Formats: sequence, C-alpha cells, structure tokens
Amino acid sequence: MEQRNKFYDRRRPAHQSTVDRFNSSRIIFLTVCAEKRKPIFAGEQAHRHILASWIKADAWVVGRYMIMPDHIHLFCSPVGMEYPSLKTWVNYWKSLSARTWPEKHVGKVWQRDFWDTRLRKGDSYTEKWNYVENNPVRAGLVTEADFWPYQGEICGLQWHE
Repeated sequence: MEQRNKFYDRRRPAHQSTVDRFNSSRIIFLTVCAEKRKPIFAGEQAHRHILASWIKADAWVVGRYMIMPDHIHLFCSPVGMEYPSLKTWVNYWKSLSARTWPEKHVGKVWQRDFWDTRLRKGDSYTEKWNYVENNPVRAGLVTEADFWPYQGEICGLQWHE
C-alpha cells in the first residue's frame, strides 16, 4: 500500500503560532463551524449572542465577520503584546457562547477545531474580505452581499508593514 504524505492527509488543521514581528500586524483569518455543520447561526438572536461572546473575550479583537448558517468567518488580532494563544482564545469564546446558547435544543454548538490563516500582506485583508463578503450570494441566501444581515465589523483592524 502506498504511504501518503502526512501533510496532505490532515484530519485536523495545523495551527501556526502567532509569531510577533516588530511593528507588523497580526491579523488572523478564521473559519469556525457548527457541530456537524448544523444551520444554527444565521438568526438575530444567535448573531447577538456570538457578538457578545467576542466582546467578552477581549484578549483578541474581532474585525470584520460573516456569520453564515453553519459556519463563521472572522478576522481577528490580539490586543497588546502579551495575549493567550489563538486556540485558547477561540476555545474561550466558543465555551462562553455554548454555555448560554439561546436555543438549548441544538445540542453541541461548535465543531472542536477551526481553520486559521495569518495574513501576510496588507491587501490580503481586503482580498479575503471581498471573497467572504460574497458567501451569502454564492449560497443563494441573498441577491446582493449588502442584504445579508449577519455580518459586520466590531473593530477596524489596521494593516502595518
């Protein structure tokens, strides 16, 4: 039997550490999914609940975000020079939100892991957002991206090179 390359046969994402580079931005693009991709996120109550969890988990800040029915895309950046790991922060706000999820009947809310990418150049933020912004249109949920109500920006993340 042919041996497969372990890097291409990953079942869990490999999380890169958020290494600080002097005077450069640390903007991370995250995708977090509902357990078994249940469509439980796209609703006003879930939207408010997720936002409240991000605001309470204030070691990192959330920039632009898009809440789809079964997954969430967001851009985030740590606050200050000392901060918990990305994994610790994500697990914290997922736990906060799951403990008090408005609809108890959904069971487990979050998939165990998440996907992350550190942005490497200034225009990546805009390029990635332009793609994410059109997710509801590609999914057939709205005819124009601006019509999707479950998106926004909490903090303006600035790119510094």
